[in-house]
Amino acid sequence: MLRIAKYLIATLFALTFAGCASYQPAMMSGGVLTDSAGMTLYTFDKDVANSGKSACNGPCAALWPPVAASGSLSGDYSAVTRDDGTKQLAYKGKPVYLFAKDQKPGDKSGDNVKDVWHVIK
Repeated sequence: MLRIAKYLIATLFALTFAGCASYQPAMMSGGVLTDSAGMTLYTFDKDVANSGKSACNGPCAALWPPVAASGSLSGDYSAVTRDDGTKQLAYKGKPVYLFAKDQKPGDKSGDNVKDVWHVIK
């Protein structure tokens, strides 16, 4: 019985950490980075990579909602701290956003808005 209990504990431990290692907050779809719902993700030229900050706050964030960071992030993914203290997902050091006018998965209507917003490729 003790042997079975040890095996179950070891298996649960391995599965827990295997799940953490494989967590991907975004994925490539149709040549662009999308969230788990298939919505296109964007970067903002006014954000400075690896600064740990977002330059899009207030009314800007209403039109370009920040993607919340959660879980254990690694590789190309990290988090920045927004002015309101929340954590935002970053890809290669740049904060990641959605576009409020994108209505369905695959929409890319925010690409090149004002020549400062871009889909992540």
